[in-house]
Amino acid sequence: MFGRSLLPLSLVAAGLVTLSACHLGGVHTPPQVTKANIALGDSLFNSGACQRCHGKGGVGAANAPALDGKKWLQAKTGSYDEIVKIITDGVAQTAIKEPTHRFPMRARGGPMNLTDPQVQAVAAYVWTLSHKK
Repeated sequence: MFGRSLLPLSLVAAGLVTLSACHLGGVHTPPQVTKANIALGDSLFNSGACQRCHGKGGVGAANAPALDGKKWLQAKTGSYDEIVKIITDGVAQTAIKEPTHRFPMRARGGPMNLTDPQVQAVAAYVWTLSHKK
C-alpha cells in the first residue's frame, strides 16, 4: 500500500533543492541566472564598456544610473528578459530619461559586440545586482 504512492526520499530531497535554487529572497530566479553566467557576466561587465558608464559593480556613475533595481529608467520591472532586451538593443539618446545621463547606451556593449550568450551572462549579473537580499 505505501510503496505505490510514496516517492523515494532522494527524489523529494532533490526536488526541494531544485525549488530552493530557483528562488532568491522570495523572488523567482530565472533559469539563465546561474553561477557560471553570473561569473562570466561579472567579468564582462566590470572589465568592459558597461562599467565605464554604470561604474564598477553597477553602482552608478556620471554617465549612467546605478543598477540596484531601486529605480528602473528603461524597464518596467527589471525582469531578466527586460535586462536582456536593453543590453541587446541599447538605449537611444532620445530615450534617455535622466537628463544628467546624456550618452546613449550602445547595443551589445558597443565595441564589445557581445554575443547572445554573453548578453545573457551580463543580464544574469545585472539581475543579481538588482535582486540582492
